Amino acid sequence: MSAGRSLCCVLVLACGATAFASQGLSVASDQETLVELERQWNEAFYRGDVAFIDTLLADEFVAIYDDGSRGDRARELALAATFDQQVTSAVQDDFTVRVYGDTAVVWFTLRVTGTRGGRQAVDTLSYTDVWVVRDGRWQCVSTHSTTVIPR
Repeated sequence: MSAGRSLCCVLVLACGATAFASQGLSVASDQETLVELERQWNEAFYRGDVAFIDTLLADEFVAIYDDGSRGDRARELALAATFDQQVTSAVQDDFTVRVYGDTAVVWFTLRVTGTRGGRQAVDTLSYTDVWVVRDGRWQCVSTHSTTVIPR
């Protein structure tokens, strides 16, 4: 390739990158994508959106729930379909995301406020979720939740 043609290619690429950046467009990082998927999963669970949750869970999905019981993909989807508690607030925070190639671990805290037995209840849970990339998208293979006891 000639020097003039190389310079032309560089200028075209630079102009394209500048135009892309000037439009405010960006590609989400894996960390941002995973936090957003966690948030969407949480929201979908409370509104019973089983179809959305179905897209997130790997076939071999395993859950360890806060009571120590174990579940699989079918149980997680059934729990979402039959969820009937009154939740007034469900806030996720304290996210830590570590990506290891095509695998990621996401840790976060979920604070749920609602009504239980006619009384206001607040639960805090700590989660560890393991995600893998399959067919170009993140899927959850494992979740583990633990109830945080107030001190």
